[in-house]
Amino acid sequence: MSIKVLIISDAWYPQVNGVVRTYEHLRDELEAMNHSTKIIGPADFAISMPIPFYPEIRLVVAPYKRLKHMVKDYAPDKIHIATEGPLGWAGRKYCIKNNLPFSTSYHTQFPDYVAKRFVWLIPSLYNVVHRLAIKVVKRFHSASSILYIATQSLESQLKDWGFETPMVRLTRGVDFSVFYIGEKTRLKDCKTPIALYVGRIAIEKNLEDFLDMPWNGSKVLVGDGPAREGLENRYPDALFVGEKTGNELADYYRSSDVFVFPSKTDTFGIVLIEALACGLPVAAYNVIGPKDIITSSDLGVLDDKDLAKAAQSAIKIKNREKCAQHVGNNYSWNEAGKQFLDAL
Repeated sequence: MSIKVLIISDAWYPQVNGVVRTYEHLRDELEAMNHSTKIIGPADFAISMPIPFYPEIRLVVAPYKRLKHMVKDYAPDKIHIATEGPLGWAGRKYCIKNNLPFSTSYHTQFPDYVAKRFVWLIPSLYNVVHRLAIKVVKRFHSASSILYIATQSLESQLKDWGFETPMVRLTRGVDFSVFYIGEKTRLKDCKTPIALYVGRIAIEKNLEDFLDMPWNGSKVLVGDGPAREGLENRYPDALFVGEKTGNELADYYRSSDVFVFPSKTDTFGIVLIEALACGLPVAAYNVIGPKDIITSSDLGVLDDKDLAKAAQSAIKIKNREKCAQHVGNNYSWNEAGKQFLDAL
């Protein structure tokens, strides 16, 4: 039986991030199973404002009235609220007022993101802001029928914070027609070995740890964000190539020697499995996301404190086929689509 699924997300086109990519693929999988899917995002509303310190991401202002009409017009069978922003809160309010069950996802370490920005302004407020933000997200998800989470370690963290919403695993996938082992076609003028980072260029990604680490080769950063200009000025020896997608992005993975992931605030990290699918071993901290994906020494190296040590060890991994095989065996957008639908 075909159903109509409505997804409400503060993160959607024209943004480029893991949340957008997740729902882009889930939409495609649901539609391939003959289900109808509508995604409501910020671009559907006339008034929005940029996030302070993050102007490329805009938040909708007072969305409830228009959102209410959009939901009624679509008349969905199932409602999923993806994010804890203004659209997410408006969707939550509508569902509660109309006694409609809905699901949510925990995609973003919102308490860490908010607290890190306060640290930059007022360092002494980090713990206070972090605790308050945990209360906010716990309240947001408390009304949800089910909460999708990507990994076991994230589930454990949320339970430690006192989350009581039933949790369901939602994995991620890779487009294997794009991300695969192949020839090195880019970065031929760069000194080897090449250490690659892919993702947003923003404060919460902890990029200084990558850029400061000792490395007798080149450091390449693929992506864009509010911290890019400042980091380019501070680290002129690093190569910032901007945002890349699809085959062009995959070429950067294939043309590098190790993938370095300095973030300590991600809940998963789709870029990690894309890198592995291209045969690129990973160096990262032993935190939520990397520790759920890098589950053997064939895939990469995790270190609690020393990112450079992890990178120097990961680059010695020679059997790149095992990296790609691991992703092929464990990560599929088709399986993620089935998980999403079954829980709905």
